[in-house]
Amino acid sequence: MSTFIKKGAAGIALAASLALALSGCAAPASFDAANCTDAELKIGSLLPTTGNLAFLGAPEIAGVDAAIKEINEAGGVLGKCVSVSHKDSGDTTTDTATQSATALINEGVDAIVGAASSGVSLSVIDQITGAGVVQISPANTSPTLSTYADNGFYFRTAPSDVLQGRVLGNLITGDGNETVGFLTIQDPYGTGLYDNAKISIEAAGGSVVANEEFAGGTKNFSAQVDKVLAAKPDAVVVISFDEAKSILPELVKVKGFDASKVYLVDGNVANYSEAFTDFSIEGAQGTIPGVVATDAIKEKFLAVNKDLTDFSYAAESYDATILIALAAIAGGAADGATIKANLKAVSEGGEKVTDFKTAVQMLADGKDIDFDGLSGPITFDDNGDPTEAYVGIYKFNKDNTNSATKSEYGKLD
Repeated sequence: MSTFIKKGAAGIALAASLALALSGCAAPASFDAANCTDAELKIGSLLPTTGNLAFLGAPEIAGVDAAIKEINEAGGVLGKCVSVSHKDSGDTTTDTATQSATALINEGVDAIVGAASSGVSLSVIDQITGAGVVQISPANTSPTLSTYADNGFYFRTAPSDVLQGRVLGNLITGDGNETVGFLTIQDPYGTGLYDNAKISIEAAGGSVVANEEFAGGTKNFSAQVDKVLAAKPDAVVVISFDEAKSILPELVKVKGFDASKVYLVDGNVANYSEAFTDFSIEGAQGTIPGVVATDAIKEKFLAVNKDLTDFSYAAESYDATILIALAAIAGGAADGATIKANLKAVSEGGEKVTDFKTAVQMLADGKDIDFDGLSGPITFDDNGDPTEAYVGIYKFNKDNTNSATKSEYGKLD
């Protein structure tokens, strides 16, 4: 049932505040995050600027900043500006995320965008949701988080690895590979993605002939690579984060495995042009949940960070931030409980809308909205998971950069 406030005294007050926010041609100059001292809505980000997913931090932060800019330019939330506080999530080898989450909660944020890593989110989810703060990740994919006891405060705009696993498995078998070996990081992300890719491979008639697990932060992979190659797989899948910088040289350069038979995932589909200067992984492929960034999408995020070269999860971060603001507006208040109660409602069932300003006007007019973002339809289920999403497929070039080849749409029942 929708929790929108549409009638009675509360509805009149909401309509009045929305009308005030929408009046005038442009928002006041004070409506920007840098000078926002009386924010109605305070958003924090818990995204990686250090650690094994640091390469994802810049596009994700750009996504948040682009959304905040757009929200404030449209008049903010409930007549006031929206503020943002960025904090580093680090990775699971440190307690950076715990310290950053504590700082954000002490600042009084109403919602937190992050973390990028499923393992990091699992280390702070009790702390964040227990404080009554909404947590919405743009990049968590572990199926473990779907049914986690978060009292309804956890959401994500990236699909679970049930979907990425299906697409990855179909890609591998569709390329004609019948036997597959895995090198898999031992954490909820790695295990969940492996399990679902294996299901997909076997459903297509293929078989998994090896799976060597390793601890995060491992540096030497000679033994693990030897064991996988001893099984003579047609293809090898590397499910890792930064460890790929050690695995790929051992697998391709030292052992001579055909790079075009290597498959990567969102945790390691990165630009390796500087890391690998004496060999190439040309032809390797990888999957990243989310839409492939168009020129228009790239332009939006380059406007807030001109140095961006990677756009992974930028759209998902942008959509998470926009949805938080719309949920607060729909509920007439910018606290965690109100945002939680309205996030699902603004993502489904109503009249389709794809931009923030129009969505705000529709709410002011008493309409039920269904926001579709840059990342896709979203449509949260009761677990806070998106039920529809895209998974991008990328191929590596001779210079060890990668280019998108296509997007696969998927829907989870």
